[in-house]
Amino acid sequence: MNYELIGISVLWIFLYGYLIVASVDFGAGFFAYYTKVTNRGHIINKLIERYLSPVWEITNVFFVFFFVGIVGFFPDTAYYYGSALLVPASIAIILLAVRGSFYAFESYGSKQSNTYMFLYGATGLLIPASLSIALALSEGGFIVEEDAVVSLKYFELFTSPLAWSIVGLAIVSVLFISATFLTFYASRANDQPALKLVRRYAIFWSTPTIIAGLTTFIFLGQHNNRHYENMMDLWWMLGLSVLFFMIAMWLLYQGKRYGLAFISVMLQFFFAFFAYGIGQYPYILEPYINIHDSVTNDSMAIALVIAFIGGLLLLIPSLILVMRLFLFDADYVKGKK
Repeated sequence: MNYELIGISVLWIFLYGYLIVASVDFGAGFFAYYTKVTNRGHIINKLIERYLSPVWEITNVFFVFFFVGIVGFFPDTAYYYGSALLVPASIAIILLAVRGSFYAFESYGSKQSNTYMFLYGATGLLIPASLSIALALSEGGFIVEEDAVVSLKYFELFTSPLAWSIVGLAIVSVLFISATFLTFYASRANDQPALKLVRRYAIFWSTPTIIAGLTTFIFLGQHNNRHYENMMDLWWMLGLSVLFFMIAMWLLYQGKRYGLAFISVMLQFFFAFFAYGIGQYPYILEPYINIHDSVTNDSMAIALVIAFIGGLLLLIPSLILVMRLFLFDADYVKGKK
C-alpha cells in the first residue's frame, strides 16, 4: 500500500483545515483592533468576541497535528526545515505565544488595553506571513546543504519575488476568508450594522486576494517551472477555484446567502490549495525531500495513518459540536447567552 500518499493526503487535509480556521481567527483579531482604532469597534467587536471565545484555544489543533505528522511520516523534514527555519519558526512560535497570552489578558482581564489589542491584531497578520515562508522554501533554491550543514540563503529569500508574493497572498487571504465568515456570522446574528461593515471588508479584500493569487502563480512559473507546469495540467482545479470565487463575490454583491458565499470561499481555497499541493508532488522540499524516498518505515507509517485518520474523524465531529453548541446556537450568536 502507498502509505506515503495516504499520509501526505491526510496531512494536507489538516493543513487546509488550519488554513480556514486560523484565517478566520487571525483576521478577526486584526479587524477587532482596526475597528477599535477607527472608532467602529462598538459595531463588530461584540460579534467577534462571541466567535473567538469558544474557539480560540482549539485553532492550533490542526497545526499541531500537521507538524507532528509531517515529522513522523517524513523525518527528513525535521533535519532540513528544522535547521533552515530555526529563526523564522522561532519567530512564529513566539508570535503564537504572544497572541494567545494577550488574548487571554484582553478577554479575561479587569480592564481593556490598547497594547493588548494591538499585539493581538498585529500577530494576526505576522503569524501567517512567517508561516508562509515554509511554502516559499519548499520550491527550492533557498536551502543549501554543504558539508552536512543545512543553511538558509537569506539574501535570496528576502530578494525573491516569489517569497514576497506568497507572504502577501497569505495576509490578504486571511483577511478575505475572515471577513467572509464574519459576514455570514453577522447575518446569523441578524446584526445589521455589523453585517454592513464586514460585508464591505469582504468585498474590499476580494480584489487583493485574486491579484495576489495570480501574481504568485506568475512568479512560481519563473522560479519553479516544473511545479508551474504540473499546476497547469490541473487547470480544471484552478478553474473551479476561480468559479467558486465568482460565486462568492456574486452572493456578496447581491447581499444574500452569506452561508453559501462562505462555503464557496472555502471551496475556492480548497481547489487552489490542493492544486498547489498536487503540483508539488512528489517533493516536500525540492530537491532534498521526496515523499517516496523520505517516508518512514512501514510499521511507523501504518500506525501514523491509523492515528491521524482517527484524529481527523474525532476532530471534525468535535468542531461540529462546538459550532452547534456555541457558534450557531440561536441565542448565543445573538448575544443572549
